[in-house]
Amino acid sequence: MKNKVLDILQKIANGFLAGMLISIGGAVFLACYAKGNGTGLDFYIGSFLFPIALLCICMKGYSLYTGKIGYVLSNHKKEDISVLLLGLLGNVLATTAFGYLCGWVFPNTMKAAADTLCPAKLDQGYLFALLRAFLCGILVYLAVDIYKNNNKSPLGVLIGIPVFILSGYEHSIADMFYFAVYGVATWESFGYIWMIIIGNSLGALIIPALLLIKPKKEESN
Repeated sequence: MKNKVLDILQKIANGFLAGMLISIGGAVFLACYAKGNGTGLDFYIGSFLFPIALLCICMKGYSLYTGKIGYVLSNHKKEDISVLLLGLLGNVLATTAFGYLCGWVFPNTMKAAADTLCPAKLDQGYLFALLRAFLCGILVYLAVDIYKNNNKSPLGVLIGIPVFILSGYEHSIADMFYFAVYGVATWESFGYIWMIIIGNSLGALIIPALLLIKPKKEESN
């Protein structure tokens, strides 16, 4: 029983560490966003600094939901699902805690940026949010997969992540942080986050799903 509890806590902790790093990436993005009012060179700098979070997560092997969900078709044992869901719980706990902390400590920069960014996200509607999350999921899956299967190459992360930020795509774990900084919890924002999680998941799964389509080998007589 004790080992089982420790195993659960370890999985949540790995998710928490990933969420903490995403929060750090989100914090530098919000700081740059605030400095440049969401435009100009500062916005681009923030977009290209954010990927450091995902790169560190890949290097340390922490549990980020959007980096793992794309492998659920090939790795779907009970243990894999446990890692995925408990990791997501850790992601939520970390981004919520660090988000509220940053909003409190940096009211004139990060909180001010989130006050502009989050209402705009809600105004786009669920359908557009789902599509943008879907496209983000594709890029995050590719970024992680390039790292895992190309001698730990960081190129997928360092290029793919700025692409989704500059394109206006939606990343669920980062959005959890932004909305925690925003500090306004409503059913609308809760539903929005779940829509982004679904979109990210579908986007991350599309490539692995299509790769499963293979012609059957003809049986020799």
